[in-house]
Amino acid sequence: MNEIVWRKSSRSGGNGGTCVEVATLTDRVLVRDSKNPDGAVLTFTREEWRAFTNGVHQDAFTL
Repeated sequence: MNEIVWRKSSRSGGNGGTCVEVATLTDRVLVRDSKNPDGAVLTFTREEWRAFTNGVHQDAFTL
């Protein structure tokens, strides 16, 4: 997966905070832990990712 371009939020800062990185492919969205780039990668369809991000924007999730 070295040729995949990973992005990290500009809000993650440079202080080594806990972050995820996202990469978009033609038909998939990949997510990984920025502190463990060789670890597990979660794979979502674009529809699944869109539903998740819409839920985030609508404050649909609680901690």
